[in-house]
Amino acid sequence: MSQISTTAEPMLDEEINQVTVDDFKQIFRRHPAGVSVITLRTGDARPVGFSATSVISVAAAPPSVAFSLAATSRSWPSVARSESLVINFLTADQADASLRFAATDVDRFAHGDWSVLDTGEPVLDGGHSWLRGQVNRRIPVGPSFLIIVDVLQTVIRSEAAPLVYHDRRHHTLTARDGSVRG
Repeated sequence: MSQISTTAEPMLDEEINQVTVDDFKQIFRRHPAGVSVITLRTGDARPVGFSATSVISVAAAPPSVAFSLAATSRSWPSVARSESLVINFLTADQADASLRFAATDVDRFAHGDWSVLDTGEPVLDGGHSWLRGQVNRRIPVGPSFLIIVDVLQTVIRSEAAPLVYHDRRHHTLTARDGSVRG
């Protein structure tokens, strides 16, 4: 019977230094990812939101997710203090929302396509689903943080096709038969 190791062998410096930042970024530009907008409120009830393609499922029972955020992000101070947040999963027709929540120096909520949950977090209209969670941990990783979230509530709104980000552009999924998913 094989055993699973939970510890990694230390890597030699020359092994670590073989990966360049540009190569690493290029690999992940070619790796498609679903697009989400993470929303939360500050202590003074101001809405905060940002686009994210780093959302991953961590466990189904109990349900938990994770995402990464650069420590230099303007949203980081709010995420660092927030106890809860909402992850809005965008549909293929919401590329404008993705771009707006990725932009700097704009009022990301000015468009008016959102509401506030009874628990106080903002939630975007139109996404195919969303989940609300409690921040469990913020783990520093290089110049970023991995945020672990315990899922408290989920809403599935539709079977609409998801918004996908690949090679710096938004896409819609197409089935092998050529039909558009959605």
